Amino acid sequence: MLVAATTGLGGVGLIAAAIPFIESMQPSEAAKAAGAPVEVDIGALAPGQLLTVEWRRKPVWILHRSAPMLAALGGHRQLLADPDSSVEQQPRYAANPTRSLQADYFVVLAICTHLGCIPSYRPEAAPPDLGPEWPGGFYCPCHGSRFDLAGRVFKNVPAPRNLEVPAYRHLAPSRLLIGEDGAA
Repeated sequence: MLVAATTGLGGVGLIAAAIPFIESMQPSEAAKAAGAPVEVDIGALAPGQLLTVEWRRKPVWILHRSAPMLAALGGHRQLLADPDSSVEQQPRYAANPTRSLQADYFVVLAICTHLGCIPSYRPEAAPPDLGPEWPGGFYCPCHGSRFDLAGRVFKNVPAPRNLEVPAYRHLAPSRLLIGEDGAA
């Protein structure tokens, strides 16, 4: 009887000691939140305006493109290294000339594909410092890489690929969910 009681008590003690150890292997709430999708209100975003949010500790841009910005996307294909986004850097639904679900809203990781710098938003066409062929877009000041308003990289710059489009979806006309697209 003493052996059975000792064995039972030892088993209960082993289980009690193992529970906190096993729970410590689970990701913390902070770690779960860091990888979670981010819901963004875009209702107040005016055409031409850029909003920066954080998702997975990375900056994400949401650009509300105006009609002139959208019209300018087709006029410089010959200057682009990958105008058709043939390299898989976006979800299938964003493999189009605007690289977006809805043409007027562009969602992209704000990280240069060369060395990870954060480009500047330069929407004005043909500024003196970027030259007469500049249609507006994103300019990386670290090494001079250039991207158009659809995040497509120009030829002969250090960046090897277009800017990356994360998974996202529209929850409502004024709400986006970044990090989840609903595809199972």
